Amino acid sequence: MTLTQIVFLILAGLALAGAVGMVALRNLVHMVLAMVLAFVAVAGIFILLEAGFVAVVQILIYVGALAILTLFAIMLTRDIMDRRVRANAAQWPWALLVAVALFALLSAVFLRTGWPAATAEITGDQVVALGEALVGPYALPFEAASVLLLVAMIGAIVVAREARR
Repeated sequence: MTLTQIVFLILAGLALAGAVGMVALRNLVHMVLAMVLAFVAVAGIFILLEAGFVAVVQILIYVGALAILTLFAIMLTRDIMDRRVRANAAQWPWALLVAVALFALLSAVFLRTGWPAATAEITGDQVVALGEALVGPYALPFEAASVLLLVAMIGAIVVAREARR
């Protein structure tokens, strides 16, 4: 095993641990910290793939925006954090069954697919190629995603203002 493979396995394990922590933890702040761990590990994997720009964007956008996400989540779910309020866990076994079945299906598809080997080394400036892709053939989906994010932000502001009243 090479050092790159070992680092990848460590980062993948951290990302998986963060993802499981996001779902399994009950404290909202701990959930967000687990999400930060998962996002930072994914950024590390991007660095291993020599996609430094995507790694920096991952850190700035996802990890940086988590402070605002946490603020909104705490403002909107203040009563849920109370220890006297219990979450209904009646659907937990069904959710676990669906998650395991989906994992088995995705694993089977992943293992049975013949993945092509990399044929050429990535050369050139990745930022330029990404910029050309975003304003070229992917301009419409990029703009649609930005409008969707804008609508989500406006919706969060409206919900937060109504909750304050």
